[in-house]
Amino acid sequence: MKREDKDKIISNLTESINHSKHFYLTDTSELNAESTSQLRRKCFESDIKLIVVKNTLLKKALEKCSDNFEELYEVLKNSTSIMFSEKGNVPAKLIKEFRKTLDKPLLKAAYVEESFYIGDEQLDVLTKIKTKEEVIGDVLLLLQSPAQNLLSALQSGNQNLAGIVKKLSEKEQN
Repeated sequence: MKREDKDKIISNLTESINHSKHFYLTDTSELNAESTSQLRRKCFESDIKLIVVKNTLLKKALEKCSDNFEELYEVLKNSTSIMFSEKGNVPAKLIKEFRKTLDKPLLKAAYVEESFYIGDEQLDVLTKIKTKEEVIGDVLLLLQSPAQNLLSALQSGNQNLAGIVKKLSEKEQN
């Protein structure tokens, strides 16, 4: 491979890593052509960008990034594929689903929400991470609860002040 081609790959990787909040480093070696094709298709369907890259080029790209990724250097052995995703838990769920039938891909490491997850044993933890939308939904549900209680008290008291006071005092006793 020519030096210019390597430099282009490194700069593209650096740009992708700098613009991504979440990426996974996986080992997809030993997957046959059919399994690799299935994995790529599932990644496409889940809006995950899958790239197979040489470890030396990836390390150089990580070194050029704006953040410090030294913790990932130790896993850059054997075959490495990168999964870029907008949502932190989607690649973990895809890997877990895919491994119901095969032993690979293995999780080498992940960078999710500015945190490092090293090793395949972190896969279960990564599947449970909530997306930004899920957290916002949980907060909204918590905020709605008091308002719903007030509304139900108003409705059950036939919107009359004595009924509201009675209903609220009953709730405090329970």
